[in-house]
Amino acid sequence: MTVPDPSRVSPSPDAPEPEATAAEPQQGAADAAEPTEGDTGTPPEGAAAGGAEDAGTTPGAEGAGTARDAEGAGTAPGAEDTGTAPGAEDGGEDEDAGTEPDAQDAGTAPDAEDAGSAPGAEDGEAEAARQLSEAEAELAAQREERARIERRKAEKAGPIESGAKLSGKAADLLAAVRAVESGATPGEAFYEPPAPAPRRPAPQPAPPVRAPRPEAAPAARTAAPETVAAVREVLAAGGAPEGLAPRVAALLGEGAAQALREDPWRLLAVPGVQPDPADGFARALLGQAAGPGDPRRTAALVAWLLERAALQGHTAMELSAVRAALAERSVPDPDEAVRQAVAEGVVLVFQEDEPEEQAVEGEEAPEPAADAGPPAPVLLGLDRYALAEESLADGLARLARTVDPAEWDGPELARACGAHGLVVHTGGEAARAEPVALVRAARERGLRAAVAVHTENGRRRLGPDAAAVTVADLLSGAAGLARDEDGALALDLLAVLDAPQLDVETAAMLVEALPDGCRLLLSGDPAVLGGAGAGRVFGDVLAAKVCPQLASRTPDPGPLGELVSGIGAGELTQVEAPGKELVIVPVRDAGEAVHRTVQLVADSVPRAIGVPAEQTQVITVGHGGSAGTRALNAALKLRLNPGPGRFGGFDPGDRVAHSPAPGRTRCGAVVSADAEGLYLDCSGEKVLVPKDRVEAEVRHGWALTAHQAAGMRWPAVVAVLPGDAAQGLSRAWVYTAFGRAERHLSVVHGVDQALPRAVAEVLAPPRTTRLRPLLEALLATPDEG
Repeated sequence: MTVPDPSRVSPSPDAPEPEATAAEPQQGAADAAEPTEGDTGTPPEGAAAGGAEDAGTTPGAEGAGTARDAEGAGTAPGAEDTGTAPGAEDGGEDEDAGTEPDAQDAGTAPDAEDAGSAPGAEDGEAEAARQLSEAEAELAAQREERARIERRKAEKAGPIESGAKLSGKAADLLAAVRAVESGATPGEAFYEPPAPAPRRPAPQPAPPVRAPRPEAAPAARTAAPETVAAVREVLAAGGAPEGLAPRVAALLGEGAAQALREDPWRLLAVPGVQPDPADGFARALLGQAAGPGDPRRTAALVAWLLERAALQGHTAMELSAVRAALAERSVPDPDEAVRQAVAEGVVLVFQEDEPEEQAVEGEEAPEPAADAGPPAPVLLGLDRYALAEESLADGLARLARTVDPAEWDGPELARACGAHGLVVHTGGEAARAEPVALVRAARERGLRAAVAVHTENGRRRLGPDAAAVTVADLLSGAAGLARDEDGALALDLLAVLDAPQLDVETAAMLVEALPDGCRLLLSGDPAVLGGAGAGRVFGDVLAAKVCPQLASRTPDPGPLGELVSGIGAGELTQVEAPGKELVIVPVRDAGEAVHRTVQLVADSVPRAIGVPAEQTQVITVGHGGSAGTRALNAALKLRLNPGPGRFGGFDPGDRVAHSPAPGRTRCGAVVSADAEGLYLDCSGEKVLVPKDRVEAEVRHGWALTAHQAAGMRWPAVVAVLPGDAAQGLSRAWVYTAFGRAERHLSVVHGVDQALPRAVAEVLAPPRTTRLRPLLEALLATPDEG
C-alpha cells in the first residue's frame, strides 16, 4: 500500500492532475453522530463561514451564481420539472377543473329527443302540448308509457349475446350501445341529458388561479392553542425557551402544562433538549426539591440515554453502560435508578442467561457451567425498538417458512430465491443489476415481483426498465402496488436494494406488509456505512447465517471501482487514472480546504472533467467544524447561488437536503416559499415542507455527510478531509464517501497518514442490537444450496 506524496501532486485546482494513488479523507466522530441530532434538528446554514471570503471574491462570481440560480434549479439531479413556475402544469389543470362544472351546466341543454317531456323543449312542441287538456295530456302520457313498456318487452324477448340479466336503465344503455355499433343511430342521440338545473345567478369574477399545492408530509400532531399558551407560561416560569411550547404541548397532550409542573424533567423527552438545561428548568420550578436522585429525574435520564443511543444506531444499551452514564450525571444510586425505571416501564430488560431482577438489582448471578461461554450482557431497551426487532425477526422467520420451494432456472441467485423465502445478496454498485434481472425474469414467469430501493436517486440510477420504487413509497402506498384482501402487498417476490440503509422500524413494517409465501431478497454492500436509524438489519441477518448468502462476482469497473474495492479490503492502493477519474488536492488547513472545494465545484471539475456544478456533490465528515457541511454550504452558496436567504435562510435555486425522518434524506432544490412553507423540487417531485418544520428538516445540500449520501451517487464527488477529522475516520466512512462517485473523484486531502491508517485499521463502531440472537433462536441454519 502506497500513500501519495502531496508534494508530487499539482496543488492547482484549475488544472487537476491525475494522481496515481488515492489519498483519502478522514472521518471524525462527528460523522458517526451525524444521523442523530444534526441530521434533523440543526438550523439551516447561515450565509457566512470560514473560507467564504476566498470563495466569493472570484470576479464575476455573483453574476455567475445568479445565472446558475435559474439554471441550477433546472439541472439539479432529477429536477426535470424545474424551470417552470412551481406547479405551473398543475395550475393549468386546476384552471380547467375550476371551469368545467360551469361549462357543463351551460352547455348540456336537453336533447331534442326528450323535448316532449322535458321542460324547456322546442317551442313548436311546447305550444302543441299547451293546447291539450289535462285529461288528454294524462291519456297521452299513459299511452306513451304503455308503448315504452311494450318496446321493452319486445327487446327482452329477442336474443342478446350478453347482458341478458340487465333491466331498466342498464338494458336501455345496452340497446343504445348496440344501435350505435350497428350504425343505425348516431352515438350522440343516446346520451341522456341531465335534468335541467335551476337557473344559476351570474357567476362572480373568478379569483386568479393558483397552482395546486404540493402534498406536504404528514404533519406532526399539534396541540390546541390554549394548551400551547399554558405550556408557554410554565416554560417561561422555569426559564426555558418559550419556542419549545408547541413541541412540548404536542408531545405531552392536553394536560401538558400540569404534567410539566409536576415533572419538569419530562422536558428531556423533547428532541434536542439536554440534561443540564432540563435540570436548571426543574430547579427553577421545584426549588430545593429538585435533587440529583429524584426518581423523576433518573427515569427521564434513563430514557434520554436510550433515545440518544438510538440516534447513533443502537436499539439497546448494556446495563453497565447505562449505570456509568447515570453516574456521570451525578445520580447517587445508578442501580436503584435503573431498577426504578424498569419497574415503571420506562425501559425493558433483556438477558438470556440470568434472571432480570438479579441483574438489575446487582445481586450475584449463579456460577456458570464450566463449558459455558461468557454470559450474555444485560441489555436495556425502549419498547418501540424492542417490539420492532421482535416483529422483524418473527416476520423474517415467517417468510422463510411459508415459501413454496420451486426450481427456478437461471443463475445461482435465481435458483436460491426459487428454493428459499429469505435470501441475502452482497455486492457493490455493479452488482445491483443482478437483483433487477432476477425480478425481470420473475415477471416473465408471471409472478408479481418488485424492486425497492432506499432513495429516489437510487431508483433513477436503475433506469425506467427496472420499474423500481422507494421503500418509503412502497409502505405509504404511493408506489401504487395492489394489496390483497388482508392488506398485504400483492407480491410473490420483493428485492430490496440498498438493504444496509434499512433501520429496524422500517424493516419491520416492510416485512409485516409481505404476505405468506412471498420471497424476500435483501441486497446491498456490507462495507458501506449503516443506516442513520436505529438497528443493523442487514448486518444482523448476515451475521445470523439463517438463510442463503450469495456474494456477487461482478466488480465495479474503472479506476474508481478498483480504488473502492481495495478500500473495502483494507488497502489504499495506487490506481492509474488516465482520464482524471481521481485527483488529489493537498491542503494545509481547513480554510484552504473550503477554498479549494469551492474552486473544484464551481470551476475545475466543470471545465476539466465536463461535469457541471449541479451534478457535483461535496461530501465531508460532519455538520460542524471549520470544514463541515455548514461552512462548506455557506461558501458554496455564496459562489453558486448568492442571495439574502429570505425564506428562512434559503433562496430559489438553492440545493437542499430534505430529511423528513431520521435516515431518510432526499436532495432537491428550492422553488419558492410562502406562508404555508418551503416548496422544493426533489428529483421532479414537488414537495411542500410546512413552515414550522423547515428548520428541523431542511438544510443546504451542496455538501452532505457520508451518512446522508449513502444510497446515492453523482457523476462527480469532492471528498473533503480536513485535518481535524482524523480521529473519526473509519474504513466504512472512506469506502462510502469515495464510492459515491460515478465518473470523477477529487479528494481535498489534509489528514496525511491518518487516511491509510483508518482504511487499514479502523472499523466502524459496532451497534448494540438484538436482532441476530432473535433470528438465531427462530431459524436453524439453512440447507446448503
